[in-house]
Amino acid sequence: MIIRLSHRLKTQLKVGSLLAAPLDGDIYADWSARSFTADRTWYILLSHTRSLYSVVMFGRGITHDGLFISRALDNIREFMSEYGLGLIYLNFLAPAAALVGFCKPLNKSVTGSMNELEATAKFYLQTGEWSPFAVGFKLNETLLSALALPGTGDYATPREALKRLGLSHPAGSSA
Repeated sequence: MIIRLSHRLKTQLKVGSLLAAPLDGDIYADWSARSFTADRTWYILLSHTRSLYSVVMFGRGITHDGLFISRALDNIREFMSEYGLGLIYLNFLAPAAALVGFCKPLNKSVTGSMNELEATAKFYLQTGEWSPFAVGFKLNETLLSALALPGTGDYATPREALKRLGLSHPAGSSA
């Protein structure tokens, strides 16, 4: 499993230098992460690199990479289970998580889309009426141009994009 860290999160976790890497061969095992603050609270945005399916979690207390990985996987599992995607986590992501490596962000398209998701998350979190968990649901219903099907010009949501990946995966129909 690959987790692509933003420069800021890399520094906060005290991870050494990061190398660039292509997408993980397992379509579900490549995630991107960045940290941000909203209303003086530290949060971490985790987004599946291909679909931008996102989870927002509290960053407080995460002081090293091992704790980050543990909390990130717990949050992803909980969120995917709540969304009805628990089998994808159990069958594909959990086995891939046995070996986790950090690397640089994939490209500007993913970084730009995560900027947009972060701005949306901040908007909801700063009201004080939304939990990070609830914000994740809002993010996964956000239309993003980076997820449009080629040639259509239509935007798609991260939730739709993750489901499309499952349909294209050889074992996707069983997930």
